[in-house]
Amino acid sequence: MKLPEPLRSDVRGLGALLGEILKSQAGGALYERVEQVRSLAKRSRRGDATASQVLSKTLADLPVGEALPVARAFSLFLTLVNLAETNYRLHAANESDASGSPIGNCMDAFGSLIASGVTPSQLHDAVAQLQIELVLTAHPTQVMRRTMLQKFSAIAQVLEEREASTGKQGDLQSRVKKNTEMGGLPNDEMVEALQREVTAVWDSDEVIRDRPTPTDEARGGLVILEQVVWKALPTWLRRIDSALREHTGRGLPVEVAPVRFGSWMGGDRDGNPNVKPSTTVEVCRLGRWMAADLFLREVELLREELSSQSCNSELRERVAGAREPYREILAEARERLRNTRTRMEVLLDDAIPDNSPYYADAHEFRELLLLCYRSLCEVGQEIVARGRLLDTIRRLCCFGMTMVRVDLRQESTRHTDAIDAITRHLGLGSYASWDEAKRQEFLLAEVTNKRPLIPDDFPCSDEVKDVLDTFRMAKEVGTEALGVYIISMTKQPSDILAVELLQKAVGNRNPQHVVPLFETIDDLQAAGSVMRRLFEVPYYLGRINGRQQVMIGYSDSAKDGGRLAANWELYRAQEELVQICSDFDIHLTLFHGRGGTVARGGGPMHIAIQSQPPGSINGTLRVTEQGEMIQAKFGSSSMAVRTLEEYTAATIEATLVKRRDPKPEWRECLEELARVSCEHYRSVVRDNERFVEYFRLATPEIELGKLNIGSRPARRRQGGGIETLRAIPWIFAWTQNRLCLPSWLGVGAALQRSLDEGGGELMKEMYREWPFFGSTIDLIEMVCAKADLTASVHYDKNLVPPELRPIGEELRDRLQTTTSALLQVTGNDALMGGYPAGRISLDARNPYMDPINLLQVELLRRLRATDTPDHHLWEAFVVTVNGIAAGMRNTG
Repeated sequence: MKLPEPLRSDVRGLGALLGEILKSQAGGALYERVEQVRSLAKRSRRGDATASQVLSKTLADLPVGEALPVARAFSLFLTLVNLAETNYRLHAANESDASGSPIGNCMDAFGSLIASGVTPSQLHDAVAQLQIELVLTAHPTQVMRRTMLQKFSAIAQVLEEREASTGKQGDLQSRVKKNTEMGGLPNDEMVEALQREVTAVWDSDEVIRDRPTPTDEARGGLVILEQVVWKALPTWLRRIDSALREHTGRGLPVEVAPVRFGSWMGGDRDGNPNVKPSTTVEVCRLGRWMAADLFLREVELLREELSSQSCNSELRERVAGAREPYREILAEARERLRNTRTRMEVLLDDAIPDNSPYYADAHEFRELLLLCYRSLCEVGQEIVARGRLLDTIRRLCCFGMTMVRVDLRQESTRHTDAIDAITRHLGLGSYASWDEAKRQEFLLAEVTNKRPLIPDDFPCSDEVKDVLDTFRMAKEVGTEALGVYIISMTKQPSDILAVELLQKAVGNRNPQHVVPLFETIDDLQAAGSVMRRLFEVPYYLGRINGRQQVMIGYSDSAKDGGRLAANWELYRAQEELVQICSDFDIHLTLFHGRGGTVARGGGPMHIAIQSQPPGSINGTLRVTEQGEMIQAKFGSSSMAVRTLEEYTAATIEATLVKRRDPKPEWRECLEELARVSCEHYRSVVRDNERFVEYFRLATPEIELGKLNIGSRPARRRQGGGIETLRAIPWIFAWTQNRLCLPSWLGVGAALQRSLDEGGGELMKEMYREWPFFGSTIDLIEMVCAKADLTASVHYDKNLVPPELRPIGEELRDRLQTTTSALLQVTGNDALMGGYPAGRISLDARNPYMDPINLLQVELLRRLRATDTPDHHLWEAFVVTVNGIAAGMRNTG
C-alpha cells in the first residue's frame, strides 16, 4: 500500500524542492551523496543485504564535515514530511475520517448526543459549564530551536493557504516540477514561498547553543498563545456556538470559554534549581504585559469599528452624554491598558511604576466590554455586538489579564524540610522524624493558631529559604496570575496540610488550592486512602469548599512499573478517587500529567479521554501539553482550532455518555496482566545489576544529558540508577535507538502467560468491548511497530562491549514475544493492521530514518573515543537527534 495520492504528491514535491535547494545551496556533490544514501536505504529496506552493507560502510566512512549536511538533509526531509502529513490529515478530516481516528467535530458530536437521547437542555447546560484547562509545560525534549519551529510553522502556513485559496490537495509535485522545468519562471507564488522558507531553514543554525532559562521557555509558550491560539480562539468558539444553535436552539453564553490555559513554565521548581521566586514573578509580568498589549490592539480596532451613536441609558449615563459613546468608553479602556502595559515594562526593568490607573485584574475591563455588548443588543445592533466585541469578551474570559495562570510545583520533602527547620528552631523537636499522626496534630494546631509561626530572625539554609520565599512570592503575586500549588511525590495527608500551613505562615489570606500529585505505582495505589483520610479532617473539608483537584502522573508511574501496570493503577486510582469524592459530596477534577509518547500517557487525545473510567470526567478536565506536543497541536491556527474542538467534543461526550463499568472478569484478567507485567519489567530494569550500564552505552542517554534542550537537569539528583533519572530522558534515549523499551517491556510476558493459560478469548473480548483496554493495546502495538530490531542490533554491535550484548539480545527477544502476543490479541496479521494509514506512513519514513540512525551510531562511537570532540562532530550528533525525533514523531 502507498500513501494517499494527494499526500504522496505533496511529499514528493517537498522532496524535489529540497533537492533543488541542496544543489543550489550546497552543491551537486552533496545532492549526489544524499541520493546515493537514499537509494541504498530503500534497497536495504527491501531486503537487499549488499545494499545494507554498502550503506553502513558509506556512512561510517564519511568525514564529519560531510556527515553533518547529510544528516541535516534527511532530518529536514522528515520534518517536511511531518508538515505535509499534518496538513493532509487536517484538511482531509474535515470531509471524512481520513486519518483513521475520530474527527472530534462539535457539530457531529452534538448531533450524536441528541440522537442518543441527551436533551437539548442537558447538552446546552453541559457545554456552558464545561471547564477544560490545558497546562503548557516545558520539558527537556524539545530538541529544535524556537527559530526553526517558527520557520516550519511558516511552511505549514503556506500549505494551509494553498488549501484555502485553491481547495486542492496534492498538487505540489506537479507545481514544483513545472516551476523547475521553467527555470523558476513563470513564478508559482506558493512554490516560491516554500523555496524561500526551506532555503532559510537550510541556511539556519539548528543547534541550540545555550541552555534555555525557565524564562526563555515561558516566552516560547507565550509566543504560541500570542501568534496562534489568540487567532484560533474566536473561530473555535463560533463553531461551538453554531453547533449549539443547530442542536439546542441556544448559542454559547457570552462569558463562556470552555477551554482555558495554564502553565508550568517559570513555576515548576520540582528538581529545577533554576526556577527562583524572582523567575515566577518575571514570567507572570511577561504574561500580563502580553495580555495588555494584545487587548490594547483589539480595543484600538473596536474604537474604529464602534462608531454608533445609539446606546442604552446605562452606557449614556456612564459617558455623560458623549456623541460617540462606545468610542468614549473604549478610550478609557485604552488608557488603562496602556498604563498596564507600561507598568509591566517598568516592573520588568526592576524599576518602580507610577500610580496611573491600570487593570490589576480582568474584572473592570470585562464589565466595560459587557456594558458595550448589552447596549448594542438593546438598541437593535446585536449583529454588531456579535462581531469583534464578542470575540474580545471571549478572549478575555479565556486569557484574563494574565494570558495564563502559572502553577507552582515543588517536591513534598522540600516542605517537610522547611517545617522541620522551623520546629527545630522553636525547640519543638524534629518534624521530619515524627510519625503521621503527630505531624497532623502539629499542622492542624498551627494552621488555626493566630500567632506567627516563623520568627522574624529565623535562620535557615538556602534550600529552606527558597521554599519560604516562594510562598511569600505567591502571596504578593496573587491568584489572578497563579494557578494551583502542586505537590510532587505526595505520600500522606500531612504533605497537603504542610503546604496549607506554610501558606498561612507567610500571611497569605487568599491561598492557592493545593493539588496532590500521585506518581509511582505505590503512590497511585495509596491515593484513595490518602484523600479519604484528608477529607475526614474537618478543617480541610471546610477549606476546599466542595472542590478538589488531584493530579495523576503517567511518566513516573510507567518508569516505576512499566506501561501496562501503570495504566491499570492509573485507572483504578481514578475510580477510587471518583467514589471517595462522591461519598464526601466533593466535585473532583482530575489533572492528567500526560506526555507525548505512549510511555508517558500520550496518544490520540479523543481516544484517551473516551477510555477514562466512568464518572472520572464530569464536565471538568485538566491536562498537560508537554514539550514538542505544544507545537504539534498548536503549530498553526487551523491545527489549534481542531485541537480545541477535539478537546471540547471528547470531554462533553465523556461527560454525557454513560459508559458501563468493566466486567468483573475483565478486571480480574487485567489485574493479573498488570502484576505479571510489572514483575517482568522490574526484573529487567531493577534486578539486573548491569542493566543501567548497558542502557547508558546502548543509547545516547549520557550525550542527551549534555544537550541544551531544557532548563531542568535530566536527573533529580546526581548519581544513582534509573530511579534518579527523570522519566522524559529515560524514554527519549530509548526512542533514539529505536528499541522504545519503556512502552512495551513486560507487556509481552503478561499477554503470553495469559494466552498460554487459555485467556485468549477473554482478552479478545476485552480488546473489542472495553475502550480502556483496547486503546492501551493499540498504543503499545503502535510503539512496537515503530521499534526497529535492526537499528538496536547496530547500536549494540558498535557501542556496547561483548559482555553486555546478551542484555540487548534478551530485550529484542522480549520485543518479538510482545509483538506475537499483541497480534494474537488484536487478530491483526501485522502490527498496526487496524490502522493502515499509520502503518503506511511509518513504512514511508523508515528508509529516511535508517541513515540517520547509522550516522548517529558512528558519531557516538567517535564522540566516546575522545575527551575533546570536535564541535562539528557534536553538531552532527545533535542533528541526528533532531532527525530521529522527527521520524518517530516524538521524543520523550
